[in-house]
Amino acid sequence: MKKLVQKYWQIIVIAAVIVVLDQWTKGLVRANIPLSGRWLPESLEWLDPYARIVHWSNTGAAFGIFKEGSMIFTVLAFIVIGLILYYYPQVEKADWSLRLAMSMQLGGAIGNLIDRLTIGHVTDFISVGTFPVFNVADASISVGAAVLLFGVWMMERAEKKNKESTEENTNTSINEVTSE
Repeated sequence: MKKLVQKYWQIIVIAAVIVVLDQWTKGLVRANIPLSGRWLPESLEWLDPYARIVHWSNTGAAFGIFKEGSMIFTVLAFIVIGLILYYYPQVEKADWSLRLAMSMQLGGAIGNLIDRLTIGHVTDFISVGTFPVFNVADASISVGAAVLLFGVWMMERAEKKNKESTEENTNTSINEVTSE
């Protein structure tokens, strides 16, 4: 059990924080805003064209795509959760970006899965401009993907720099040998 906790404690903590925040915010929206209703403090009415809180029901995927795929996305969420939990211990501890991305995506998948299993749809509430309405779980999945891309980019830069440094050292060594 101790070994299991050592392997998974980081992903569990990050995912749990995301799930708690996601479920808490969705609960507030469901309790205080009628379905299809909207909320924005009077002092921020000028913000209405750009951002507002709405109560939206989503049976599809993130950001409202594939609206009638609730059962498919429920099954897919279980598969994604299983894959993340399987592969997470295999990721090197130094690869913080992949570990963080997996943790964020796990939290997002669990947050939306809880909605699908308990109320039959996902509650979305963040509305920005004309962008599809989303929630904390959706944002976590998307930011996790961005963190992953950033991490890959950083690793590629480090490898390129390391390769250039190695080539430079090799060229310097060759020049020293030929000049003697």
